[in-house]
Amino acid sequence: MRLTEFNELVDGQFGPIRGRSLLVDHVLGALDGRTAAQAIEDGVDPRTVWRALCADFDVPRDVW
Repeated sequence: MRLTEFNELVDGQFGPIRGRSLLVDHVLGALDGRTAAQAIEDGVDPRTVWRALCADFDVPRDVW
């Protein structure tokens, strides 16, 4: 998954304002206690980050 697609999914699911906030404020246990932004900066595949966000926020599986 490209980073642009990841950002589109985040904006589409959570809205642009809340989505940006989640990326920098919400700590993801599945990603070793990093935020989504930190994980991406550390080189984690955006698809993995997207799935972690979906799991934490009970996003329906068909959207994953």
